[in-house]
Amino acid sequence: MRLSRYFIPVLKEAPSDAQIVSHQLMLRAGLVRQEAAGIYAWLPLGHRVLRKIEQIVREEQDRAGAIELLMPTLQLADLWRESGRYDDYGEEMLRIVDRHERDLLYGPTNEEMITEIFRASCKSYKDLPKLLYHIQWKFRDERRPRFGVMRGREFLMKDAYSFDLDETEARKAYNRMFVAYLNTFARMGLKSVPMRADTGPIGGDLSHEFIVLAETGESEVFCHADLVSMGAPGANVDFDGDLQPIVDQRTALYAATEEMHEAERFAAEVPADKRLSARGIEVGHIFYFGTKYSEPMKAFVTHPDGKERPVHMGSYGVGVSRLMGAIIEASHDANGIIWPESVAPYGVGIINMRADDEATSAACERAYGALTKAGKEPLLDDTGDRAGAKFATMDLIGLPYQLVIGPRGLKEGKVELKVRRSGEKHELSLEDAVNRLAEGQFADG
Repeated sequence: MRLSRYFIPVLKEAPSDAQIVSHQLMLRAGLVRQEAAGIYAWLPLGHRVLRKIEQIVREEQDRAGAIELLMPTLQLADLWRESGRYDDYGEEMLRIVDRHERDLLYGPTNEEMITEIFRASCKSYKDLPKLLYHIQWKFRDERRPRFGVMRGREFLMKDAYSFDLDETEARKAYNRMFVAYLNTFARMGLKSVPMRADTGPIGGDLSHEFIVLAETGESEVFCHADLVSMGAPGANVDFDGDLQPIVDQRTALYAATEEMHEAERFAAEVPADKRLSARGIEVGHIFYFGTKYSEPMKAFVTHPDGKERPVHMGSYGVGVSRLMGAIIEASHDANGIIWPESVAPYGVGIINMRADDEATSAACERAYGALTKAGKEPLLDDTGDRAGAKFATMDLIGLPYQLVIGPRGLKEGKVELKVRRSGEKHELSLEDAVNRLAEGQFADG
């Protein structure tokens, strides 16, 4: 992509109501624009990042054996009346009446709808297990939307739902999602810690939040420090095998959100030098809730003994749009965003120092063509802006690499390659710089 044709409405200063770094940088870098309180338009640069985050989530769900579908944003209120949640959910639910006087709602979550879809087709133990997911926009009418996409009213979410014969089998599905989440967040450059959590309006008796530590986190969290340094299970994990040891390794050490925190237990179980108290951002939440929805909604299957019983269920959410804010909170400096390569909107920023110089422009075109062919998604700054403005914009939008090409360097056969995360600068020939970038020699981790 050429910057002269692109749409990045960068701002020199963030609006005064942007309180946290991620909100400030998303507005300044032209990733989003606020259209109403807690509701954002995703501009081209932000939309590219959002889709990359979404794709990582999708790939890890597929790897774990989940099956994708797509449910509508509007739901019938009658489904929620069946489960008993319609009147209990509260003012966060946006209730709607259509022209036929039918009660609808803009879905804040999909337990009822997926249960209705399941019960319509699955009647026997032979139909189990099922693990279904979708990635869809949700709406919760927050009283005080704040912190940009971290606590908005409209948000993109991955929600998965498991259906199993009994609790033993349901916990296997729970473990699949537990492990899949560890891998998902690691691929985005995030260190996530699973913590015991309150089940809230979803219900159930087993729940974990996946927390990314950040100074601007919405709640206080408490954990054993070793959990932060544990690596993800990785791509070679066997989802058809026994995942309990992986789960046990993470849950054996103390970790809890403030709602579930037990100060005396924390002091007794965790050595003083390992006690970590910090702020955290929730990026995922998983629940096992048994027959909470299947029983009132009559999602029954026939067991091998011929008797009908309600299926056991779980639900598993990832805040896809919220993750963008979490990544920025975890990866930025005074000059702007520092994107992990896996979610960066473009891989390399090519800075043409003299757009009116024929030789410089020709060199930029060669680099642009070669990097495009190599799949590195270059963004070419071919504008006539001053050098300082170009550098500031590239630092602000946070592309992993900057390839600086100017007439002075070209006379000496050199270009400058800057690694955004470390700030390291390398003087190389144009061909060498392009080849190293194409081969991933400076790749993250």
